[in-house]
Amino acid sequence: MNCYFLESTAFAKLFVQEAGTDTLIRLMESTEDNRKLIAASAPLEVYAALRRRERSGDISQENASAALEILRLEAARMVQEPLNPAVLEAARQLIDRSHLRWPDALQLGAAIVAREMFQGTEIVFVSASSQMLDAAKAEGFNTLDPTKDALPLPVFPDEAAGLEEDE
Repeated sequence: MNCYFLESTAFAKLFVQEAGTDTLIRLMESTEDNRKLIAASAPLEVYAALRRRERSGDISQENASAALEILRLEAARMVQEPLNPAVLEAARQLIDRSHLRWPDALQLGAAIVAREMFQGTEIVFVSASSQMLDAAKAEGFNTLDPTKDALPLPVFPDEAAGLEEDE
């Protein structure tokens, strides 16, 4: 079974309706909480983006307040990779070999460290940023862009067994 690492451009889609939101919501509804991963910095990055959109008038104060509350709840349910020395080192190495900005390098660095911790589990890197998806692919991740990619159909062993018995 896969784990999904949501980079901030994907994580933000859970809180404001935009291209890819419906796909991401379906993915999150079909995935156990312990298989949803984010960098510890992602909630702050999304919080800042929501406040920027509120200040610019893209979203109302009411919608921003509701989104921020949902952000708090959703972030608490996900596995957060802390910004520890291993993540910082992975980010530094990414900066040395790529054109990533430091916040993006932190996110991908967190995914790299999470992959090392969850050996034997496939970590799918989820992002709406083509630059981040390319960088993740270069690091050996399978990727998912919720604005373009279809979700893989889940196969639940109990359901598959039940179907065979009914035939």
